[in-house]
Amino acid sequence: MIRVELPAHLRTLAHVEGDVQLEVQGQVTQRSVLDALEARYPMLRGTIRDHVTQERRPFLRFFACQEDLSHEPPDAPLPEPVASGAEPFMIIGAIAGG
Repeated sequence: MIRVELPAHLRTLAHVEGDVQLEVQGQVTQRSVLDALEARYPMLRGTIRDHVTQERRPFLRFFACQEDLSHEPPDAPLPEPVASGAEPFMIIGAIAGG
């Protein structure tokens, strides 16, 4: 079971509280986790990744095991603690300003 932490605005959109738990088939990667998340919560499609390019939306970051994974290839395996469910895969809304 993979644990995913969503920012507040995406939890509200998906009507969930706290972590989301997902079953991921095959290798645990950013792509497989996001595919499973969007399959279970279709209202999140297009909010985390672009509909066409499937690239991460600006102002969202991916973290796991205290590492920024935002620029990692989408098919790179996630760390073992994430794959085992010991650590969450975190999607964090970035803050911008001047």
